[in-house]
Amino acid sequence: MLNVTPDSFSDGDEFFSTQKAIAHGQRLIDDGADILDVGGESTRPYAESVSENEEIRRVVPVIEALAKQVSVPISIDTTKSVVAQAALSAGAAMINDVSAFRLDPDLADVAAEAGVPVILMHMKGDPRTMQVSPVYDNLLGEIATFLKDRVAFAEEKGVDRSDIIIDPGIGFGKTDTHNFQIIKGLSAFAELKLPILVGSSRKASIRKTVGGPDISPQAKAVETGSQAAVSAAALYGAHIVRVHNVAETRTTLKIIDAIRNA
Repeated sequence: MLNVTPDSFSDGDEFFSTQKAIAHGQRLIDDGADILDVGGESTRPYAESVSENEEIRRVVPVIEALAKQVSVPISIDTTKSVVAQAALSAGAAMINDVSAFRLDPDLADVAAEAGVPVILMHMKGDPRTMQVSPVYDNLLGEIATFLKDRVAFAEEKGVDRSDIIIDPGIGFGKTDTHNFQIIKGLSAFAELKLPILVGSSRKASIRKTVGGPDISPQAKAVETGSQAAVSAAALYGAHIVRVHNVAETRTTLKIIDAIRNA
């Protein structure tokens, strides 16, 4: 993931400048990333939204530059149809929508017309409200039903089912326990017969477990915890993992694949 934002939980404004973002994107590719997910608006808990124009200003120059020098698909992480259209025109080839087309239904039309893969994620509420005492009667069942409904909506809009990836939304309207239960219960989403993406890297549930709420997201213990979560996700059924440290994750997954294929 490549956050071109001043307020992301994981790396702050470390890659907010266009040139730093481009350089970091290239490093991620060199480290072995298969997809580069570029976002210009933080979706951390309690984050405020930014305007379409500001989001476009942040991401389009980065996508344009990287699209000319990398061979892997570039994904635009946005909930806005106007931003997605601008990103696709700049060279993006995927859409990652944490709202699963709820915040801007026109985004589904953009995806369908472009014929690009989409990631539909479960989120309870929105970034400003999602972590306010999230409660579920049936955690896995409710998420599975939500994803099934959003996949149906996407298909009705003309998105090909073969272009859909689902994401149960680690950290988006869930408690720490919920997040670990989701990873353990990924098989609950297998009935949708779609690729499953898990984004647990550096999330608060990992940080709190390994060092408490005040530990830096970039602390070594947090990275170790993130790799443990990646391992579990891969073993329990994830097909794609969204991470910050690509090099370490590649090593982790080589061992996981060796174990699974032994």
